[in-house]
Amino acid sequence: MATINYYLDKADKKGLSPIHLRINCNGKQIKISTGEKIAQNDFDKEVQQVYNTAEKHIEVNHYLTYLKERADELLNKSYKKVYTNKEIKETLNDYVKAYKEDHNVNIIREQISLYGKPFTFVDLFAGAGGFSEGFLQAEHNNNFFDFLVANDINENCELTHVVRYNYQLGLDAEFLCQDITEPDFLDNLLAKIKGKNVDVVCGGPPCQSFSLAGKRKKFDKKDDLFSHYLEVIKVLQPKYFVMENVKGILTKEKGKIKELILKEINSIVDIKEIPKLTDFIKGLKKTNKNNEFLLDCLVKKVEIEQFSEIKAEDAKEVYIKTIEAKFRKLTPEIVDYKTSKTDERISTIRHGFNLLIRNKEWEKLKRDIIREKDFCNIDNDYFVDSFTNFLTELDANEIILKIEEAFKQLKVKGLHLKTSNEILTALKIYTQNIDDCLLFLKNFCNDEQNLDLEKLVSDIRLYKIEAPFVANSSNYGVPQNRERVLFIGCRKDQKFISEIPATVTEEEKVSVFEALYDLDFIGNDEEAHHYELVDISKQYNGTAKKMKSLLKQREINGKPDILKGKTFSEWSKIGRLNGRFKNAKTPFYVKSTEALTNKEKVYDALHNHKTSKQSDDVIKRLDIILSEGNYKKAHCKLEECGLLSNKRNYNVLNPETQSPTVMTIADDYIHYNSPRSLTVREMARLQSFDDSFVFQGKRSTGGNNRKTEVPQYTLVGNAVPPLLARAVATEILRNIK
Repeated sequence: MATINYYLDKADKKGLSPIHLRINCNGKQIKISTGEKIAQNDFDKEVQQVYNTAEKHIEVNHYLTYLKERADELLNKSYKKVYTNKEIKETLNDYVKAYKEDHNVNIIREQISLYGKPFTFVDLFAGAGGFSEGFLQAEHNNNFFDFLVANDINENCELTHVVRYNYQLGLDAEFLCQDITEPDFLDNLLAKIKGKNVDVVCGGPPCQSFSLAGKRKKFDKKDDLFSHYLEVIKVLQPKYFVMENVKGILTKEKGKIKELILKEINSIVDIKEIPKLTDFIKGLKKTNKNNEFLLDCLVKKVEIEQFSEIKAEDAKEVYIKTIEAKFRKLTPEIVDYKTSKTDERISTIRHGFNLLIRNKEWEKLKRDIIREKDFCNIDNDYFVDSFTNFLTELDANEIILKIEEAFKQLKVKGLHLKTSNEILTALKIYTQNIDDCLLFLKNFCNDEQNLDLEKLVSDIRLYKIEAPFVANSSNYGVPQNRERVLFIGCRKDQKFISEIPATVTEEEKVSVFEALYDLDFIGNDEEAHHYELVDISKQYNGTAKKMKSLLKQREINGKPDILKGKTFSEWSKIGRLNGRFKNAKTPFYVKSTEALTNKEKVYDALHNHKTSKQSDDVIKRLDIILSEGNYKKAHCKLEECGLLSNKRNYNVLNPETQSPTVMTIADDYIHYNSPRSLTVREMARLQSFDDSFVFQGKRSTGGNNRKTEVPQYTLVGNAVPPLLARAVATEILRNIK
């Protein structure tokens, strides 16, 4: 049995003594300098820790404990039977070297342009940073991307970002940890951007609850995040923006949601062109004397698009008050004085205007209610309908429907019917997007005017987009069949991009075995901190030749390259950032923001490679499913053994093909070679993250915590695969002006 302890060497001229690690084993001794120095009276020899009176005591004690644990692991808990003294010394010195190197971290003021021209990007709903990784990997004709700001609402997303991009890569990329729906979000984002032009915005606003106005079945914090994403686009006006979403968005509500999204994108206007359009609408009044009021409303609606959020709210209030004034004139014409003061129908119309005028205040109230509703987990209970009904009533479309019903019950006739119809039409214009307003405008145009309008519509639309593009990640060198929808908005002064060309053919796709084989050296309830050699010949015996044939030399993007290529696992180890970041330091892990502040860092050669602790019954269940090939085939045998589970499905990985879509729960997947679930690192490999990308914070979570926490497995499962993002970014670099 080995003994491991620390001792102090002779003090230097400043009175500080170097701390050494000493290992005694089988009569032999290994000594390693830790790189730390301490005053003799600041060190407690018995407990092998620095007293809390010493400077940096938290950091140093964490480091000493960590180094001692790694030494104990090598000597007493290793997967390998025996390590030589030389191997032990080399491994421990690597940890020491990483610790020393990290103390020279310098976060630079801006990314250094090593060559070519940098284009800037902002990553919204960034999560772990899949888009960010891919954009930083991309380069074309010596052009590349400079990372400005990322945004998400979760602290562990921020922690993972700060460690990766600020501490490890040495960039000055900012992180805004804030809900995009909050009123001051845009101001805070602009402050982080610091006046720089933004060339590209990327992000995947969750659209699970996005629905047609007035038909929402549920209200939660994800509700209508898409529209807030577009508000950012309207303000930043990047050359391109990329919005990623699940494939199901294309068929939701029979395709109406997809069409609505395209309409909203087409409704982003070029502010410079607004005067031309408003002049055109005003000109239509000459040939539409009977529709002057509606044309004036259309002018006001279009003009709102050029205002900032605060000024736009004021303009919306003026718009409603203009309609309200028309109703005030109409009222004495259709009812007597007493009725106008007491009638429920008149009150409904009048109070409806009040509700619409106070729209900003009601929207804030809705946000607060939704936040509290989510906090209290109001869902699938007796409370949810009451909340849903109340929140639905606050929607502008619902308010207008009630005003419409009140007019219908009033049964306005004769000359006044036109006025009441104009009021209702003007209210509907209020809720329409610009695309629908332009469509409505055609009703007032003759053939010649319609041709002029078409030209104006083309000029006023800031972004070109025809249809969303379905991208399968496996077409871009990712060992995973993950289909995602990409909405790519191209500013009208840029080249149009309608699809992202595949980087590999069907036959060239990366297999699961290529991605994971070199990590297959741990079992149930084990954790690895450094790589071990995997001998395919021993592991696979009779099928070794077949398994080795799955390994291919490739370019970064997955394209086979026999002469200069590397295997997928080799790229994962050395990284795909092309050596562009000269300030890059050794990757490290911290368990929390507080641990980062205290410099309680872990400098392993391999991070996030820990298997779950599973019971004997679970292991037997997984073994049966693995041997049968899939969960469905294994049902009978599992029932015979009394091992059936309530779990809906298990995905057995096929080493020769691509994995199914990686989600956030590791227990959904069974490793192709042993009855166990996947580690965070293995799932990250299937997503195409480099091994140097360390997922921070908690490894997993459960229950209601899943609503608020974003642990490592969730960070991985929700991410955009970096190699898919890289292909998107490369295509933009090919076309951007």
